[in-house]
Amino acid sequence: MAIPFIDLCSGIGGFHSGLVNTGHYRCVGHAEIDKNAEKAYNAIYGEEGGLNYGDLRTINPRELPHFDLLCGGFPCQSFSVAGRRLGFRDTRGTVFFEIARILAEKRPPFLLLENVLGLLSHDSGRTLNTIFSALVDMGYNLEWMVLNSKYFGVPQQRRRLYIVGYLDPRCAGKVFPLSGGNAKNLKQLIPGPQGQRVYETDGIACTQCAGSGGWGGKTGLYFIDMNADPVITDVARCITARQDSGVSNHRGEHSAVLIEDAPRAILTPDRETVRQQGRRMKEPNEAMFTITAQDKHGVYHKGRIRKLMPIECWRLQGFTDEQFYKAQATGLKDGHLYKMAGNAVSVPVISAIGQRLYEINHEFGIVKE
Repeated sequence: MAIPFIDLCSGIGGFHSGLVNTGHYRCVGHAEIDKNAEKAYNAIYGEEGGLNYGDLRTINPRELPHFDLLCGGFPCQSFSVAGRRLGFRDTRGTVFFEIARILAEKRPPFLLLENVLGLLSHDSGRTLNTIFSALVDMGYNLEWMVLNSKYFGVPQQRRRLYIVGYLDPRCAGKVFPLSGGNAKNLKQLIPGPQGQRVYETDGIACTQCAGSGGWGGKTGLYFIDMNADPVITDVARCITARQDSGVSNHRGEHSAVLIEDAPRAILTPDRETVRQQGRRMKEPNEAMFTITAQDKHGVYHKGRIRKLMPIECWRLQGFTDEQFYKAQATGLKDGHLYKMAGNAVSVPVISAIGQRLYEINHEFGIVKE
């Protein structure tokens, strides 16, 4: 018998997928107020996602079905270093107290929460102390750990705080530490603001953010060398009359030299026919092209540069292509798909924690299987 769980602040179901993928859990319901995220959630999980109970502030805990695990990634913007860090002064920050209200009424044996690292230092630690105190007062024993998704099978630098609670004191010290395998480091080629930095593809991706700004604005720029084992020479080889005919089989034909000392602004990288003032690439250190509603902008440096596609961001969170296509088929725009990936929890991390909780429960027989 699978352990029943409820998925609060569910988003696109990172907790759902992570727990169900272990084969030991079943979802009895979820709560999500974002209509786009809910559209994706329904498309992916259907009836397996259970009823959406909507806004946590309006939920009557007594109307919820029975569950033995409460999980949720309550809104992180209030605590993130990327935001204004208003904490409990932000209405989103009060969502935790709604979770606490449900816990106090239902008292499930286990809870699993996720949030950003900023929660650790917010208000000099007083915010986290308030959260921990509320949970301890309800009788929960707590363990927490910062885990990086890159160690759990997805190539993304994503450090998040995970909090596990349990009512049975025999579980103490059994959950964390939790470790994964080795992972490559994030390799930055060109520094700059988030969304403008250039990374090497031979490594992991930068942290996926919810506020992508459209067209993957904060997914990073990635350098892709389109030449297989290129030979670097001091002078250009013979230029032929048919230079625009493609790559020749004759050695030395159709080659050129690009002297490049610094990154260059490039207009609409995916459309070579788009021009501004007769060109689509600027000289190093020149200002960017004029921003328009139609054009896209990027940076060229030693090869080909592009941003991540929505499906790649979903993959970096551990979702399957099938899940992505189900969500996309509902008509959701790319901006929404980027945002959902940035808001999600990494599926493999949840699977690892869920597996550990299952093993502990199996050892002590807390929830009858």
